[in-house]
Amino acid sequence: MSTAALFERLAPRYDELWTDTPVGRAQRNAVWRVVDELFHAGDRVLDIGCGTGEDAAHLAARGVVVHAVDASPAMVAQARARGGFTVAQATIGEPRPQGSGALSFSGSPSALAADSPSSESRLKAGCGHDCPPYFDGALSNFGVLNCIEDLTTTARALGALIRPKGYLAICTIGRFCGWEMLSPKRAFRRLPGRAGDVYYPRVRQLRTTFAPNFDLLHWTGIGMLVPPSYIKLPARVVRVLERMDRIAPLRFCADHRLLVFRRK
Repeated sequence: MSTAALFERLAPRYDELWTDTPVGRAQRNAVWRVVDELFHAGDRVLDIGCGTGEDAAHLAARGVVVHAVDASPAMVAQARARGGFTVAQATIGEPRPQGSGALSFSGSPSALAADSPSSESRLKAGCGHDCPPYFDGALSNFGVLNCIEDLTTTARALGALIRPKGYLAICTIGRFCGWEMLSPKRAFRRLPGRAGDVYYPRVRQLRTTFAPNFDLLHWTGIGMLVPPSYIKLPARVVRVLERMDRIAPLRFCADHRLLVFRRK
């Protein structure tokens, strides 16, 4: 089953299976502690791969103007039901002749503001229009960009959409996860850089890919001691690990890496 088909099937239970679990909440809280310093009331922010809209709802509650996109119609429906921000369907990881992919939506960026079931968007490099940057920043959380083999086109597109000095926060699945070393079946699955249709770029690869338009300011591990979502621990244990995660200098062993870029 493809990644897209998997998320389409899981959409109705995604929050139950991940968002609202102790591990899911701990990892998302760690991301929010960073992005809440980047995006403020009145900022116009693009949420790439919004899923059920948990991040978009959080930002919107803080006064951020959120335009959310996702490739899954079922996820878009879940996010749209929350209200408080605009949602559009997007094609993420669209195949290219070279076998790579890109995040793309057609039409001008302002089309994302049309919050209707028929609103379909595709982001193309340079947004396909002679228009100024539309967003103050963008967020892509929890491995959305791991579904794209070559992020060059995506990076160029985001460079056209985000204003100078605007922030881009991307949370990708890391190539090495300390917790997975405890499982013989999972210990080395990420190390080749690809598992099926999921890709695991290194931080230096991401820095190089985004370098033409963005400076990498800093990055941190998400889920250094808090485990991946498939590891079930009591909530009280996760809370202790979450507190320790804030001081643990183990970012290279984390389940995810959160990178913060600034548009040049």
